[in-house]
Amino acid sequence: MTNRSVSRIIPAQATSDGAGVKLKRSLGQSQAARHDPFLMLDEFFSDEPADYLAGFPSHPHRGFETVTYMLDGHMLHEDHLGNKGHLKDGGVQWMTAGRGVIHSEMPQQDAGRMRGFQLWINLPAAEKMRPAHYEDIPAAKIPRHPLGSGGEAILIAGQCQLDGNSVRGYINGLDGQNMSTDPIYIDLRLKAGQRSRINLPKDHNAFIYVYEGEAHIDDRAIPCTNSALLSQGEELVLSANGDTRLLLLAARPIGEAIVQYGPFVMNTSEEIEQAMRDYRDGVLTSA
Repeated sequence: MTNRSVSRIIPAQATSDGAGVKLKRSLGQSQAARHDPFLMLDEFFSDEPADYLAGFPSHPHRGFETVTYMLDGHMLHEDHLGNKGHLKDGGVQWMTAGRGVIHSEMPQQDAGRMRGFQLWINLPAAEKMRPAHYEDIPAAKIPRHPLGSGGEAILIAGQCQLDGNSVRGYINGLDGQNMSTDPIYIDLRLKAGQRSRINLPKDHNAFIYVYEGEAHIDDRAIPCTNSALLSQGEELVLSANGDTRLLLLAARPIGEAIVQYGPFVMNTSEEIEQAMRDYRDGVLTSA
């Protein structure tokens, strides 16, 4: 069995988005910092309301999926069709923007901690113009799998072998969901000195993002707020240097050209220009 090793480490960079929300961006900080089909990963984390209160006012998307995972806090999502979804502690929103969504994501608190992640996953050309779809998942519905030594895995999406056990997330393409990238999304929480073995599909690209503590793969240390892109293989062996929390993400690569302009991700410059015209003309989201 071939082990996955670290092929590249990408330190997250401080930036801001929306109306000035402070965050750290690892994947997506440049066109070279992607890992097909993953386009971007942001972490937002502050106890200071001034860092997040302005939120993410109304903005468009086309051509990919966004996954928002809220560790702490309360965010309200609203879109152009009147849909509303409340993201609270431990909850997830999985949104397929498809041909077009115009939405906002605004804090529903004026004090306390706001902490979470937003992940962008590309869609293949054949699915970029599909209708928009949402899945709002409260924390109580997300499976949790205990690990030895008091650790835990929070299983948001996909299925794999974890320390010899077959585990399945709440979102699973095998359950009839049309998800050609077959994504895996796990929040791993390891105790100091704990070691975990994860068997992932050989055809999936994978990476981890350490958001607390420090992880080790072979003899390579992955510090906090760093992403580690992984080589191909079947088994990932992780160990924790102190109590450690990390996101494990894997998906089937698409292998198509990517042309991105802000919130639009298509395959050609002409398609980007069309998306901009559609947004300008008010038909971005029309069937």
